[in-house]
Amino acid sequence: MIKKMKARKSSKGTSASSRKKGKPSKVEKQRLQKEEEERRQREEEEARFLAEQIEAARLEKERLEREELERLEAKQREHREEELGEHRALLEEKLEAAARWKKDLRTRSKWDRYMLCDGSPDPTVPQEINTFMSLWSDESEEDVESTLRRSCLVLSLIAELESLLADTPRDELGEAGAAEYTHTTRQLQALLQRKFDDATELLLKSAAALSDIDTGNMQKVVRNETVSLCIWANLNKNPRFRGHHFQEEEMAFDLPKPLALSNIAVRILHTDYDHLSCLSPTFLPPAKEPEVPEGEARDWRPAEEEDDGKPAAESDPAPMEEVTSEERKSVLSAATGREDGNEPEEVERESPAGDPSEGRSPTPTLNEAEEETLEADVLDLRQFSSLGGVYYFDVLVLPPQRKQVNGWSMVQLLAGGLQKFPYPQESLLSCSLGVSLQEKDMEGLRSPPVGVSIKVPHNVIFFEDPQVARWDPESLNWKTDGVMNVGYKAEARELTFSMDAFSTFTLVQESHLHMPYESWELSPRGHNEASLTIATACTDIRIEVKEEQCRLAAVSGVDADLTHVTGRWTTPLRLKAEMRRVGLNVFPAEDSGKYVSVNKKNEQVETMAYKEMALLSPSFTFAWSKWNHSCGHEQIVVKVREGSGSCSEDDWSLYMLSPQRTQRLKVSESSERFSAELYEGSEFHSSLYHMVRDYCSPEATARLPSSHPLFIACVYELLSATRLLSFS
Repeated sequence: MIKKMKARKSSKGTSASSRKKGKPSKVEKQRLQKEEEERRQREEEEARFLAEQIEAARLEKERLEREELERLEAKQREHREEELGEHRALLEEKLEAAARWKKDLRTRSKWDRYMLCDGSPDPTVPQEINTFMSLWSDESEEDVESTLRRSCLVLSLIAELESLLADTPRDELGEAGAAEYTHTTRQLQALLQRKFDDATELLLKSAAALSDIDTGNMQKVVRNETVSLCIWANLNKNPRFRGHHFQEEEMAFDLPKPLALSNIAVRILHTDYDHLSCLSPTFLPPAKEPEVPEGEARDWRPAEEEDDGKPAAESDPAPMEEVTSEERKSVLSAATGREDGNEPEEVERESPAGDPSEGRSPTPTLNEAEEETLEADVLDLRQFSSLGGVYYFDVLVLPPQRKQVNGWSMVQLLAGGLQKFPYPQESLLSCSLGVSLQEKDMEGLRSPPVGVSIKVPHNVIFFEDPQVARWDPESLNWKTDGVMNVGYKAEARELTFSMDAFSTFTLVQESHLHMPYESWELSPRGHNEASLTIATACTDIRIEVKEEQCRLAAVSGVDADLTHVTGRWTTPLRLKAEMRRVGLNVFPAEDSGKYVSVNKKNEQVETMAYKEMALLSPSFTFAWSKWNHSCGHEQIVVKVREGSGSCSEDDWSLYMLSPQRTQRLKVSESSERFSAELYEGSEFHSSLYHMVRDYCSPEATARLPSSHPLFIACVYELLSATRLLSFS
């Protein structure tokens, strides 16, 4: 017992001693704090020393890079004159030779046109074309078949003038010449429509003699390659008549009930061409002063142009839609057909000497403020395009019929020519209901709409359901008001809709469906041959180039008949017009950036890039790079590889073009972020030609001098028209 008590006392004493020994004293705490402070100071010193070393290494690296950059820039400046001289000999001389050849071709074409003895007038000679229009205008009693035959000649004359306006440089054609050609074009368009009206009136005078035995009415279809004329005359006056289907043209109309007993005729004149849109104020872009980015000089020139002072596209013809506002005012003049049913002005005889635009009103254009405040139902033709031609859908007053009296054919002549029947109108409703309606009775009572059914032309492509727009002759605009109950069966290409009146209408589609492009590739296909493939959200388009011509080779995933466009060799300007006409618009206009997202680039840098790509196209493949969006406004990045055919991603190289120089980039298409760092061992050059020459085979560069100037010019014109570097 005593031993246990001593053990417990000994245990308590040991525990107290242990607790007293484990608690640090004040001196110990101060020592530990001092050691911690010294350790922290050593770590900070080491970190500071390490940071200084890293900063010194960075500065040394930047110094070496700067010195290397200065060395490369000095080397580029040393060889710049030599490189630019060689580059001019290869590129500019080819483009200038192509421009001279085109000018000689236009001269020869004028001579060939002068020597042409086929009886057709020369539309560029005022005496000849005015005589032709005057004689045809004075002709009377010309039937529909003769008018259709004559229309082929008139349309060819219009196409000839439009081709001259598009192909001839403005400085060569002159403002007076352009104004004269445009005025003649408008006169021919108006005269052609008037002659169709005269032929329609002549046909309707014989409607009773041409009536159908089964229905008692007249229905007739006359057509050629560009025009279809469908006419129905209400001779039987059947109150239960609901409409007629022109099976030959797959067009039908529903006749409103109030018209069933009226002395009327219905005409659907379908033209493959569109002579109305050019009269709209929205057809041309609004005139504005070109903007210059802040800090950018107006007279800035890329590297190649600093020495010779020659503009980049001096010899390139200006497209029709890209003329200046002053040229636009002097070039375009308005001419309207008989859209309101009245007789047009007499065709102008020979133009007096002096300013050909004197006394002519230009096609109205909108300023920027007016464009922003367009009514919701007005179609902006800068944003939408008319496809499939125009449908002139009219209800007409049936003229007095011819009568045979004692061997004589007699007909009553009415002043004013072909007259439109007013629909809708209140008096017509009153007559059809057999009562006299007061104003209060008319509330809630509307004229029945006019039903229309057509088959969308097989030679145009609609990637979305087509919209219907009617022509407003007062404002000269396409409008969407008054069109209702639109239905479209895509497989059958059948379109049905209703209108509140008989109106001229057309089918429209968004013009920029294919923009921005998803990707593109330009590759060589043989001697003076190349292929341009553009992938869009709707389809893939392949254009082939051979010598001085190009053609639409393939379009994926479309059900339209494009045989009239694909496979036909033509010039880039004409291919551009033909593709736009069928709904394949991969050719941005000057103001397309307002309607679609654009990777905006400096215009002169972009132009120079297209020239470089055209020069190298016989031996190198160019393609879209995602880094072209990241390099800035003044730079352009493209993928380049030698040859064509299948390849791996490692075969591609990235090159950056800027106003000062061209360089190969270290970054690849699969890199996570963009960097302008130079490819290891590479140098600066003044042109892409000299840049790729450092890495390509001798055979690739040997093919370039032998390439034909017309081929280079054709590729350059095609690239400039598609603007791949800004719209992809």
